[in-house]
Parts: sequence; structure tokens; C-alpha cells
Amino acid sequence: MKISMQLRYDTDIVAAAKNVTELESAGLDHIWVPEAYGFDAPSFMGYIAARTSRVEIGSGILSAFTRTPALLAMTAAGVDALSGGRAHLGLGASGPQVVEGMHGVPYRAPVARTRETIDVMRAFWRRDKPVTYSGGTVRLPLPAGEGGGRGLGVPMRLLSAPVRPEVPVWVAALGPKNVQMAAEIADGWLPMFFVPEWCDQVWGPSLTAGAAARDPRLGPLRISAGGLLAIGPDAARAREGARGQLALFIGGMGAPGQNYYYDLVCRYGYAREAEAVQRLFLAGDRAGAAAAVPDQLLEATTICGPESYVKDRIAAHRAAGVTHLQVVPVPGEGETEASLIAKVKELCG
Repeated sequence: MKISMQLRYDTDIVAAAKNVTELESAGLDHIWVPEAYGFDAPSFMGYIAARTSRVEIGSGILSAFTRTPALLAMTAAGVDALSGGRAHLGLGASGPQVVEGMHGVPYRAPVARTRETIDVMRAFWRRDKPVTYSGGTVRLPLPAGEGGGRGLGVPMRLLSAPVRPEVPVWVAALGPKNVQMAAEIADGWLPMFFVPEWCDQVWGPSLTAGAAARDPRLGPLRISAGGLLAIGPDAARAREGARGQLALFIGGMGAPGQNYYYDLVCRYGYAREAEAVQRLFLAGDRAGAAAAVPDQLLEATTICGPESYVKDRIAAHRAAGVTHLQVVPVPGEGETEASLIAKVKELCG
């Protein structure tokens, strides 16, 4: 099992990026660079590529709506070249609040848009012929009159040959149709608030259906999941640090009725609690929303406790198919993020 983590973006992101070299030396296998609605991820992916030699570098995540499929392919190929073949493209649909509110792009058919974006990116990376595509959300070249097109576009291919014929594509997905699509065509899956014991109950049918249609040439689906990590006799207390994030995502990451995280928690069996968290959060009571997060959910989505407990949680993730344990290290007294990464790397064997 590989160890992955996400670069912090709520502090000095340049300093955080510089810290990746120390984490790489400690055994970190994969760093995910966030984008959300802050700084762009590819700039920092290139910066990390120049400062490291081994760690794999993924976008976590880029939206399928805010860049064209061709630009996404160009960006991934560029970072892959800079890093010597260490790039991974984390892709997702985001949501209408960000896509329409910040980018002014209609949020339509997110599953189809993601699928077609992956198809087009892979066609550009193959570079075997000029790319044409006729999908429901992507049309290349753009026909005359469609979306203001003049009908003058010609099929094209990447000018520069990628260092690899494909960059691994990971899909961030939570809904049943999106997870099924990820299991069918993506190299990897990026679920959030993943609980290994509840994976079959919530996602089993989608994963099974996707796997049945999967091209064997893709190999097994990779999964990057985990949670906030602390190891030690008193480490269970550290999981309280994840309470606010759960409240934010359940309560505020999406409009009511359009919040994937809220829906996931309901599918976990906490519908009443999710409603309370969202109601309090949207009313401006963030402390109350955090307090309303169920303790059982908080524990299930984190990895905090004595070494024996952490070993059990690692085993549960491995049994659920997780290939990359994604952690948010919370160092205890005398520890650093790097020393904690080294410790969990050892525990993973």
C-alpha cells in the first residue's frame, strides 16, 4: 500500500510545497495538489516536480468544466514531462456553485462531461492521429453554428510527444453513477470521507457494475482514501480536528439538494444528523454544526489512536481495496509530519 497526502492550501502553500521534499525522504509516495477555488494546481505541481525526484504528483482535483479536455491533456502532459513521468491527473465535476458561480459555465451532464473528457484526453495523449470527437458535451472540431462555432476548426493533435502514452486519470466521485463510471474507465478513484466497512453497502453495486465493463488493459482500479492520522496512546483526541471539515462539507459544500457530501452521509445512515449539520451551518452557526457531527462518523472517517488501532484501520482499508492510504498527518509531541509519514509507511509494510 502506498502513502499519499494532500498538500495544504489553507496556509503558505509555497512553504507547504517546499516541505514535500522532506516528506518524500520520509517515504511519501504520492502528493495531491488541491485547486478548489484558490490557486491553480498545475503551477504548484510543476514547482514540486522541480524540487523532488521520486514522489508522484497528482492534481486533486481539476474540474472537467473549467478547462477544455484538450487543455487538460496538455497540462497533464506538461507536468508529466517536467516530472519525468510522475504526474497523475485527478479530475472531477465540482458543483454548480463553483462552476456556474465562479467560472460562468453551465453545469450540465457532469457524468457525461467527465467520461467524454477522459476519452478526449487519452486520444490526445496517444497522438496517433488528429483528434475528432462527437459526444453529448464535447465536439471536436466544433461544428458551425454550435455554441457560436464558425465551422473553421480542423482536427489537431498534440504538437509535443508526451513522455508517456497515458497519464493516470483519477476521478473524484461519490454519487452512484459517477462511481460506476470511475470504476469502468478511470485509472483510480478518489472518494472522500471513505469508510472501508461501509464501502460495499454504499458503493458496492456501482463498483461491481463499473468493473464488469472495465477494459482489462486498464488494470485494477486504484483507490486513494484514508483520513486524518495520529498515532499514540492519546491520539484519539486528535480526530476532533476533522470535525470542522466534516461540518463544512456536509453543511456548506453545495446548495441544499445539490450536496454530494450531505447525500453520502445520509447513505451512511446519518440522514437526521446531516440535516441538523446543514441547517446549523447555513444559519451561520458553524460551532453548532461541528458539534452536531456524530462521533461515530468522526471516528469512522479518521485514523487516530494507538499503534494497534491504526494497524487495524490500515488492514480494513486494504481489505476494502484501497491502494493508496491518503492521510492528513497530525504530529504529536516530538513528532513532525515527516516522522509520522515514516511511521505509517512502516505500519503499512
